[in-house]
Amino acid sequence: MKHLKAAVSVLALCALGACAVGPDFKQPDAPVAGRITNQPLPSQTTSASITGGGQQAFVAQGAVPADWWTLFNSPVLNGLVQDALTANSDLAAARAALRVANANAAAERAAFFPGLSAGFGASRQQTSQTLSPVLSSPIQTFNLYTPQLTISYVPDLFGGTRRTVESAEAQAHAQEFALRAAHLTLASNVALAAIQYASLSDQLAAQQKLTDSAEALRALMQDQLSRGAISKAALGSQDVVVMQARAALAALKKQQAQQIDLLAALTGRLPANFQPPALSLADLSLPREAPISLPADLVRQRPDVRIAEENLHAANAEVGVAIAAMLPNITLSATGGSAATAIGQLFGPGTSFWTIGASVAQTIFDGGALLNKKRAAEAALDQAKALYQSAVTTAFQNTADALEAVHYDADALAANAAGAQAAALAAERARRQQALGDTGMPAVLLAEQSNQQAQIALVQAQATRYADTVALYQALGGGWWNKPELP
Repeated sequence: MKHLKAAVSVLALCALGACAVGPDFKQPDAPVAGRITNQPLPSQTTSASITGGGQQAFVAQGAVPADWWTLFNSPVLNGLVQDALTANSDLAAARAALRVANANAAAERAAFFPGLSAGFGASRQQTSQTLSPVLSSPIQTFNLYTPQLTISYVPDLFGGTRRTVESAEAQAHAQEFALRAAHLTLASNVALAAIQYASLSDQLAAQQKLTDSAEALRALMQDQLSRGAISKAALGSQDVVVMQARAALAALKKQQAQQIDLLAALTGRLPANFQPPALSLADLSLPREAPISLPADLVRQRPDVRIAEENLHAANAEVGVAIAAMLPNITLSATGGSAATAIGQLFGPGTSFWTIGASVAQTIFDGGALLNKKRAAEAALDQAKALYQSAVTTAFQNTADALEAVHYDADALAANAAGAQAAALAAERARRQQALGDTGMPAVLLAEQSNQQAQIALVQAQATRYADTVALYQALGGGWWNKPELP
């Protein structure tokens, strides 16, 4: 009797104290680090007096607006991003997935309440003559009508239901961050695609000029050949240059066409229904600041890290669910109704019935199934911990890469700008010297090829500066916390 009273007291305390078996979730501590990059960053980047060559200041705890793409000051880019956020199917699928997760969590919360069901039975029966009559009269053939209500309730004594709900809610929160991640990824992909499209437009313009220049030079050399001023070999070399320039032009046109197809898909359109905008790198402004988040803030800002954290939370709760499944299960039930041989007699005197009961079930032997499910839940928790740590490590790597790209690609652009200027001057000088007879055609051809490569490299370096800034905003989480409502 003493042990029975103690057991009852423990059950009562569990019910009143709302305890739950299994470990309670504790938010992981933020990594301890003085900075994000391996080496300290300068206060600002190198600048160059060309498009995309502006100086950017590294600002600790700088602002990351939720609509960060507007910092590029391009109405065309803003319109493309807005179209994508409105019509992209992947983002619509992420919204639907969130609704699924929220509905599943709400369904799990229903287990906190009693279940009520209603039923109605109608049958015609005949009893055996050798048995006692079913009815109070000796009638053997009769109709039976039975309406009834049943209430059942499973008290959450050990917190298994609470842990199940906790897991479902954590999964719903993970889906919220998955939606934010999809929103950020889509905006970033559109921005990068637009930048690449603008870059290809500029590269095509540069390549067209170089191709026209090569063809003009070939025409000049053809005239010189007719006058015996140059050899056929020299003209043949220029023919190779012209063909190479035309091939490069065709390759750029292909890349631009495919980039248009990508922009169409990102904005929810078919390629045939998409009108590509006119966009050049000169239409974009490079944001003046390159924000740097504190290491402790970064793990709260990155949607992918928050997804991993909520998955860890769910896995933690599932351990409690597995433990609760090994403990006794109590069910309370009550049934009441009326039974009569005629519908008009229902709920009349002497027709009511009721049942109140309770049952306790405890698994005695299941071949180790519940124990192994608990072990599996614990292993899944260890896996979730490792995946969370991996997400944190990746987040810091991505952000460090982005910051270092902003730093060093600014230096690269300045060098490319100087190199392109020098190559253009060298090509012009070689053409003048050749016209004066001071140098041969091979030197002119070499200078033209170097100039061609330098001009294309410059445009690519300019586009890289813009793309680096997009990557930085994406690595920092995209500023969703400044616009907390879900996209």
